[in-house]
Amino acid sequence: MKVVIVEDELAASENLAFLLKNLEDSIEILAVLDSVKASIAYFSKNHEADLVFMDIHLADGLSFEIFDSIKIEAPIIFTTAYDQYSLQAFKVNSIDYLLKPIDEDELASSLEQYKGQFKGKGLYNDQVTGLLNLMNTKKTTYKSMYLVPHRDELIPLKTENIAYLYIDTGIVKAVTNDNQTYIMEQNLEDLESDLNPSEFFRLNRQFIVKRDTISGIKQYFNGKLIVNVNPPSPEKIVVSRAKSPEFKNWMNQ
Repeated sequence: MKVVIVEDELAASENLAFLLKNLEDSIEILAVLDSVKASIAYFSKNHEADLVFMDIHLADGLSFEIFDSIKIEAPIIFTTAYDQYSLQAFKVNSIDYLLKPIDEDELASSLEQYKGQFKGKGLYNDQVTGLLNLMNTKKTTYKSMYLVPHRDELIPLKTENIAYLYIDTGIVKAVTNDNQTYIMEQNLEDLESDLNPSEFFRLNRQFIVKRDTISGIKQYFNGKLIVNVNPPSPEKIVVSRAKSPEFKNWMNQ
Protein backbone atom coordinates (compact mmCIF):
# COMPACT_ATOMS: atom_id res chain seq x y z
CA MET A 1 0.00 0.00 0.00
CA LYS A 2 1.32 3.43 -0.97
CA VAL A 3 0.46 6.28 1.39
CA VAL A 4 0.74 10.07 1.34
CA ILE A 5 0.65 12.01 4.61
CA VAL A 6 -0.55 15.62 4.67
CA GLU A 7 0.56 16.99 8.03
CA ASP A 8 2.49 20.13 8.98
CA GLU A 9 3.69 19.00 12.42
CA LEU A 10 6.84 16.93 12.05
CA ALA A 11 6.31 14.95 15.26
CA ALA A 12 2.76 14.01 14.19
CA SER A 13 3.78 12.91 10.69
CA GLU A 14 6.71 10.88 12.01
CA ASN A 15 4.47 9.20 14.59
CA LEU A 16 1.86 8.32 11.97
CA ALA A 17 4.51 6.93 9.61
CA PHE A 18 5.95 4.84 12.47
CA LEU A 19 2.53 3.43 13.39
CA LEU A 20 1.71 2.60 9.78
CA LYS A 21 4.99 0.73 9.26
CA ASN A 22 4.52 -1.02 12.58
CA LEU A 23 1.09 -2.25 11.48
CA GLU A 24 2.10 -3.24 7.96
CA ASP A 25 5.73 -3.33 6.98
CA SER A 26 4.77 -3.32 3.29
CA ILE A 27 3.31 0.20 3.52
CA GLU A 28 5.33 2.74 1.55
CA ILE A 29 5.24 6.42 2.49
CA LEU A 30 5.39 8.20 -0.85
CA ALA A 31 5.44 11.76 0.49
CA VAL A 32 4.85 13.94 3.52
CA LEU A 33 3.25 17.26 2.55
CA ASP A 34 3.05 20.14 5.04
CA SER A 35 0.79 22.70 3.35
CA VAL A 36 -2.21 23.31 1.12
CA LYS A 37 0.13 24.68 -1.57
CA ALA A 38 2.43 21.65 -1.52
CA SER A 39 -0.53 19.26 -1.60
CA ILE A 40 -2.09 20.95 -4.63
CA ALA A 41 1.23 20.81 -6.44
CA TYR A 42 1.74 17.12 -5.59
CA PHE A 43 -1.73 15.83 -6.43
CA SER A 44 -1.99 17.94 -9.58
CA LYS A 45 0.53 15.56 -11.13
CA ASN A 46 0.26 11.83 -11.65
CA HIS A 47 0.71 9.98 -8.38
CA GLU A 48 0.51 6.42 -7.11
CA ALA A 49 -1.13 7.04 -3.73
CA ASP A 50 -3.53 4.32 -2.60
CA LEU A 51 -4.51 6.17 0.57
CA VAL A 52 -4.08 9.69 1.96
CA PHE A 53 -3.93 10.74 5.61
CA MET A 54 -4.78 14.43 5.83
CA ASP A 55 -4.72 16.78 8.80
CA ILE A 56 -7.45 19.44 8.70
CA HIS A 57 -5.43 22.40 9.97
CA LEU A 58 -2.29 23.08 7.96
CA ALA A 59 0.18 25.95 8.28
CA ASP A 60 -1.30 27.88 5.34
CA GLY A 61 -4.99 27.09 5.83
CA LEU A 62 -7.59 24.33 6.05
CA SER A 63 -6.87 21.21 4.02
CA PHE A 64 -10.37 21.48 2.51
CA GLU A 65 -9.00 24.34 0.40
CA ILE A 66 -7.07 21.70 -1.55
CA PHE A 67 -10.34 20.47 -3.07
CA ASP A 68 -11.14 23.91 -4.44
CA SER A 69 -8.29 23.39 -6.91
CA ILE A 70 -8.04 19.65 -7.52
CA LYS A 71 -9.78 16.31 -7.02
CA ILE A 72 -7.76 13.64 -5.27
CA GLU A 73 -8.48 10.26 -6.81
CA ALA A 74 -7.70 8.31 -3.65
CA PRO A 75 -9.56 7.65 -0.40
CA ILE A 76 -8.76 10.09 2.40
CA ILE A 77 -8.66 9.55 6.15
CA PHE A 78 -8.72 12.89 7.96
CA THR A 79 -6.86 13.44 11.21
CA THR A 80 -8.28 15.99 13.60
CA ALA A 81 -8.21 17.21 17.17
CA TYR A 82 -11.54 16.72 18.92
CA ASP A 83 -14.29 19.04 17.68
CA GLN A 84 -17.95 18.09 17.88
CA TYR A 85 -18.89 19.90 14.67
CA SER A 86 -16.12 18.16 12.77
CA LEU A 87 -17.11 14.72 14.02
CA GLN A 88 -20.76 15.31 13.18
CA ALA A 89 -19.77 16.35 9.67
CA PHE A 90 -17.60 13.28 9.13
CA LYS A 91 -20.33 10.93 10.30
CA VAL A 92 -23.00 12.53 8.12
CA ASN A 93 -20.75 12.38 5.07
CA SER A 94 -19.48 8.82 5.69
CA ILE A 95 -15.87 9.95 5.72
CA ASP A 96 -13.35 8.22 7.95
CA TYR A 97 -11.40 10.21 10.54
CA LEU A 98 -8.89 9.68 13.31
CA LEU A 99 -8.62 11.72 16.50
CA LYS A 100 -5.20 13.09 17.37
CA PRO A 101 -3.06 11.88 19.01
CA ILE A 102 -3.59 8.82 16.83
CA ASP A 103 -4.20 5.51 18.59
CA GLU A 104 -2.63 2.46 16.94
CA ASP A 105 -5.75 0.29 17.34
CA GLU A 106 -7.95 2.97 15.77
CA LEU A 107 -5.46 3.34 12.94
CA ALA A 108 -5.58 -0.41 12.34
CA SER A 109 -9.38 -0.27 12.25
CA SER A 110 -9.28 2.55 9.69
CA LEU A 111 -6.92 0.56 7.49
CA GLU A 112 -9.29 -2.41 7.59
CA GLN A 113 -12.20 -0.13 6.75
CA TYR A 114 -10.24 1.25 3.81
CA LYS A 115 -9.54 -2.24 2.51
CA GLY A 116 -13.15 -3.29 2.86
CA GLN A 117 -15.07 -0.22 1.72
CA PHE A 118 -13.10 2.70 0.39
CA LYS A 119 -10.27 1.21 -1.64
CA GLY A 120 -9.93 3.05 -4.92
CA LYS A 121 -12.59 5.63 -4.03
CA GLY A 122 -11.85 9.32 -3.91
CA LEU A 123 -13.81 12.05 -2.16
CA TYR A 124 -16.96 13.24 -3.95
CA ASN A 125 -17.62 16.96 -4.36
CA ASP A 126 -20.89 16.75 -2.45
CA GLN A 127 -19.06 15.10 0.46
CA VAL A 128 -16.60 17.98 0.64
CA THR A 129 -19.44 20.50 0.40
CA GLY A 130 -21.44 18.74 3.09
CA LEU A 131 -18.40 18.54 5.31
CA LEU A 132 -17.70 22.26 5.01
CA ASN A 133 -21.34 23.23 5.52
CA LEU A 134 -21.67 21.22 8.71
CA MET A 135 -18.31 22.33 10.07
CA ASN A 136 -19.32 25.94 9.50
CA THR A 137 -22.56 25.44 11.44
CA LYS A 138 -22.56 27.78 14.40
CA LYS A 139 -24.45 27.44 17.64
CA THR A 140 -26.92 30.26 18.18
CA THR A 141 -26.99 30.00 21.96
CA TYR A 142 -24.08 29.57 24.34
CA LYS A 143 -23.63 29.03 28.04
CA SER A 144 -24.04 32.12 30.17
CA MET A 145 -23.55 30.51 33.59
CA TYR A 146 -22.14 27.43 35.32
CA LEU A 147 -22.78 26.08 38.80
CA VAL A 148 -19.39 25.42 40.36
CA PRO A 149 -18.46 23.86 43.72
CA HIS A 150 -17.08 26.26 46.30
CA ARG A 151 -16.37 24.92 49.79
CA ASP A 152 -19.64 23.22 50.81
CA GLU A 153 -21.97 24.86 48.29
CA LEU A 154 -22.60 25.44 44.62
CA ILE A 155 -22.30 28.99 43.38
CA PRO A 156 -23.25 30.51 39.99
CA LEU A 157 -20.28 31.48 37.84
CA LYS A 158 -21.17 33.78 34.96
CA THR A 159 -19.37 33.06 31.70
CA GLU A 160 -18.64 36.76 31.29
CA ASN A 161 -16.55 36.62 34.46
CA ILE A 162 -14.34 33.76 33.23
CA ALA A 163 -10.89 34.89 32.09
CA TYR A 164 -9.61 31.48 31.00
CA LEU A 165 -10.00 27.75 31.59
CA TYR A 166 -7.17 25.27 31.81
CA ILE A 167 -6.27 21.71 32.80
CA ASP A 168 -4.16 21.35 35.94
CA THR A 169 -2.99 17.78 36.60
CA GLY A 170 -6.15 16.40 35.01
CA ILE A 171 -8.54 18.85 36.71
CA VAL A 172 -10.28 21.57 34.69
CA LYS A 173 -10.18 24.94 36.41
CA ALA A 174 -11.71 28.33 35.63
CA VAL A 175 -9.86 31.52 36.51
CA THR A 176 -12.04 34.60 36.81
CA ASN A 177 -11.34 38.23 35.94
CA ASP A 178 -10.63 38.93 39.62
CA ASN A 179 -8.16 36.02 39.77
CA GLN A 180 -10.34 33.54 41.66
CA THR A 181 -10.03 29.85 40.72
CA TYR A 182 -12.89 27.34 40.57
CA ILE A 183 -13.00 23.65 39.69
CA MET A 184 -15.22 22.82 36.72
CA GLU A 185 -17.17 19.57 36.41
CA GLN A 186 -17.10 19.60 32.59
CA ASN A 187 -14.14 18.57 30.45
CA LEU A 188 -12.37 21.12 28.28
CA GLU A 189 -13.90 19.77 25.05
CA ASP A 190 -17.47 20.23 26.32
CA LEU A 191 -16.62 23.69 27.62
CA GLU A 192 -15.20 24.63 24.23
CA SER A 193 -18.49 23.72 22.52
CA ASP A 194 -20.51 25.56 25.19
CA LEU A 195 -18.70 28.89 24.84
CA ASN A 196 -19.19 31.59 22.23
CA PRO A 197 -16.32 31.16 19.71
CA SER A 198 -16.25 34.91 19.06
CA GLU A 199 -15.27 35.43 22.73
CA PHE A 200 -13.31 32.28 23.63
CA PHE A 201 -10.54 30.44 21.77
CA ARG A 202 -8.96 27.02 22.36
CA LEU A 203 -5.26 27.89 22.22
CA ASN A 204 -3.97 24.37 22.80
CA ARG A 205 -4.95 21.11 24.50
CA GLN A 206 -4.69 22.76 27.90
CA PHE A 207 -6.06 26.32 27.62
CA ILE A 208 -9.24 28.12 26.51
CA VAL A 209 -8.85 31.88 26.78
CA LYS A 210 -11.28 34.79 26.57
CA ARG A 211 -10.36 37.47 24.04
CA ASP A 212 -10.46 40.34 26.58
CA THR A 213 -8.04 38.44 28.81
CA ILE A 214 -5.20 38.44 26.28
CA SER A 215 -2.66 41.11 27.23
CA GLY A 216 0.09 40.33 24.72
CA ILE A 217 1.39 37.90 22.09
CA LYS A 218 5.06 37.09 21.54
CA GLN A 219 6.81 35.31 18.68
CA TYR A 220 8.29 31.97 19.69
CA PHE A 221 10.58 29.57 17.85
CA ASN A 222 9.43 27.51 14.83
CA GLY A 223 6.48 29.81 14.17
CA LYS A 224 4.89 29.22 17.56
CA LEU A 225 3.39 31.98 19.71
CA ILE A 226 3.36 32.71 23.43
CA VAL A 227 0.14 34.27 24.72
CA ASN A 228 0.15 36.39 27.86
CA VAL A 229 -3.07 36.81 29.82
CA ASN A 230 -4.34 38.90 32.70
CA PRO A 231 -4.71 37.53 35.35
CA PRO A 232 -1.40 35.75 34.66
CA SER A 233 -1.60 32.04 33.89
CA PRO A 234 0.18 29.54 36.14
CA GLU A 235 2.30 28.38 33.21
CA LYS A 236 3.43 29.45 29.75
CA ILE A 237 0.67 29.33 27.09
CA VAL A 238 2.12 28.20 23.76
CA VAL A 239 0.21 28.17 20.48
CA SER A 240 1.54 25.71 17.91
CA ARG A 241 2.70 26.74 14.44
CA ALA A 242 -0.30 24.93 12.96
CA LYS A 243 -2.75 26.75 15.21
CA SER A 244 -1.12 30.19 14.95
CA PRO A 245 -2.72 31.33 11.64
CA GLU A 246 -6.21 30.44 12.90
CA PHE A 247 -5.55 32.24 16.17
CA LYS A 248 -4.28 35.34 14.40
CA ASN A 249 -7.34 35.41 12.17
CA TRP A 250 -9.57 35.09 15.24
CA MET A 251 -7.78 37.98 16.95
CA ASN A 252 -8.25 40.14 13.87
CA GLN A 253 -12.01 39.58 13.75
